[in-house]
Amino acid sequence: MTSRNRLPLAGVLGWPIAHTRSPRLHRHWLARHGIEGDYISLGIEPRDFESAFQSLPLLGFRGVNVTIPHKETVLRFATKVSDRAALIGAANTITFREDGSIYADNTDGYGFLENLRAGAPGWKGSDGPALVLGAGGAARAVISALLSDGAPEIRLANRTRSRADFLADQFGAKVRTVDWLHVEDAMDGVATIVNTTALGMTGQQALPFSLKRAPRTALVNDIVYAPLITPLLEEAQSRRMRWVDGLGMLLHQGRPGFEAWYGVAPEVDEDLRAAMLAD
Repeated sequence: MTSRNRLPLAGVLGWPIAHTRSPRLHRHWLARHGIEGDYISLGIEPRDFESAFQSLPLLGFRGVNVTIPHKETVLRFATKVSDRAALIGAANTITFREDGSIYADNTDGYGFLENLRAGAPGWKGSDGPALVLGAGGAARAVISALLSDGAPEIRLANRTRSRADFLADQFGAKVRTVDWLHVEDAMDGVATIVNTTALGMTGQQALPFSLKRAPRTALVNDIVYAPLITPLLEEAQSRRMRWVDGLGMLLHQGRPGFEAWYGVAPEVDEDLRAAMLAD
């Protein structure tokens, strides 16, 4: 029996991995579409990654999601890398193709844009300048997505200024760094504000500034989804600004992989959101 004749199997690789909600997401879609297959989480230490990853096709895996700390490492083992994964320098979605090749993609930016489009109908990256907080892997995906959607300028701020400077240099003239102490000033005239940092997550401190300088027309997004409504989003609500939570980014980024592995294009709807938020 070849791997393609087995029940379709996929999963997520990371270390640690106990926090992931990806199995709940994909199993919901599997059940909805009556697909006999599974999606499992695999905790792989960095030292074991190469041997574990290369064994997956032999075990019947059609693909995997990849999360911290393996998103950059996995590119070394890909036969083909999508343009967006190459630009971001990381992959989160791997497909083991029937011809033996390995395709690496990054769907984080896709998930980010689809989440904002669904949560704030009519929003476009081209609406005006964007302020992005943070300079990690998620910020890379968000910046790439905003630029692809026509953002005329991105103001990038990070607690460690040098990391923001490095990232801005990689993306070119439309991305400029602003000092963390001057973030409120940088909100003047923006159309979109995105927090990609861990600040505001459960157990973390809140962001150390307010939205008082931001236009009331700006869209505020926090890619954090634990808690679903972060202090940043609470303030946006109180100021009657448009806002979008971070759960939809997780849901939408999973769609391309699910379709590639299981042959069905899944939907993101309220039933899925409720299932993901259930205890």
